[in-house]
Amino acid sequence: MPVFSSTLGSVSSLSQLFNPDVSSFSCFLNHTKLSTLYCKPSLLKRPPSSSSSSSLHNLKVSASSASSNTKIVSSQQAEAAVTAILDNSVPTDDIKPARRSADWKAARAYLHSGFSYGGRVEGFNGGGLLVRFYSLVGFLPFPQLSPSHSCKEPSKTIHQIAKSLVGSILSVKVIQAEEESRKLIFSEKEAIWTKFSTRINVGDIFEGKVGSVEDYGAFVHLRFPDGVYYLTGLVHVSEVSWDLVQDVRDILTEGDDVRVKVINIDRAKSRITLSIKQLEEDPLLETLDKVIPQDGSADSDSLTASNNSTIEPLPGLDVIFKELLQEDGINDVRISRQGFEKRVVSQDLQLWLSNAPPSDNMFTLLARAGRQVQEIQLATSLDQEGIKKALQRVLERVP
Repeated sequence: MPVFSSTLGSVSSLSQLFNPDVSSFSCFLNHTKLSTLYCKPSLLKRPPSSSSSSSLHNLKVSASSASSNTKIVSSQQAEAAVTAILDNSVPTDDIKPARRSADWKAARAYLHSGFSYGGRVEGFNGGGLLVRFYSLVGFLPFPQLSPSHSCKEPSKTIHQIAKSLVGSILSVKVIQAEEESRKLIFSEKEAIWTKFSTRINVGDIFEGKVGSVEDYGAFVHLRFPDGVYYLTGLVHVSEVSWDLVQDVRDILTEGDDVRVKVINIDRAKSRITLSIKQLEEDPLLETLDKVIPQDGSADSDSLTASNNSTIEPLPGLDVIFKELLQEDGINDVRISRQGFEKRVVSQDLQLWLSNAPPSDNMFTLLARAGRQVQEIQLATSLDQEGIKKALQRVLERVP
């Protein structure tokens, strides 16, 4: 649809139209100092009775200087033209209802099409930005901002960032357009997702910066090769560390720099799942010789070869042994030897898998608690992955 542009030569460029401190994005101040006014000519025609000299679409004033073509209209006419378009308090304006209805229709079209829109930030309030959409003003909540702003200037508060964005053009998507309730909501995150999500794949590794930390995990902003943080993914609590994590905040803090691996992308829901622990060696893949090195650094009696009849199983192992024997493919379970570490790794019982694949139908597990380590031999027909799954099922059954 063609657009009509009229410019006022006697005024400066567009300054802030909206009061940053208003509590509702539907409230705004009249401001007659427009440098450029964009509108649809078909919706600006006055009724036949109106004189052509006062018709808005005939308003043409050069923006080059205050002295250029300023005789075309008076400042009073210019003010009336601007007020007729922007002032909500003018109920007698026959143009405004038709134009606003058309702009709501356009907003719904953007919503259903998923296209991005370049919206000018006119102001902000306590919850987000006020963004111009033709004759309408929409709202962009702070959580829907791209992480690039906060990561670029981490020392600034969200309101300082909002103030710096006033007057800029942001690529946004319409995520809610309800004319009856006058709700027009934008998301910059969704627009950024459309542009950059095609550039990532499962298995990619990113440098990231920790954003918010929740009970269920931490949100991490991904830094792209150009140094900008465009997208955000979630590191679930189970993907933070190989160790049992009771509270994510004990390990990660907002602002931390981390390396993450993309392990899942849900493009329909615009979600990225990340992992920190998968960039580290699985500590379950160990042997007793690796836990207690045999290079002379350990005491001579740190390892004890024996059988399960003379070594008392660590607390809880008896139950696990019984459950393991219930699994298909596991024929026998016994303790082969034990050792003592110089430090306490964990007071709780831990089970680790051997790094070596099964040999002659024998596979090794490690049980650790306190300083004590016990090596367990499984007689099994399962491969390493099958043993790991069997062990996971057993641990789910054991209280």
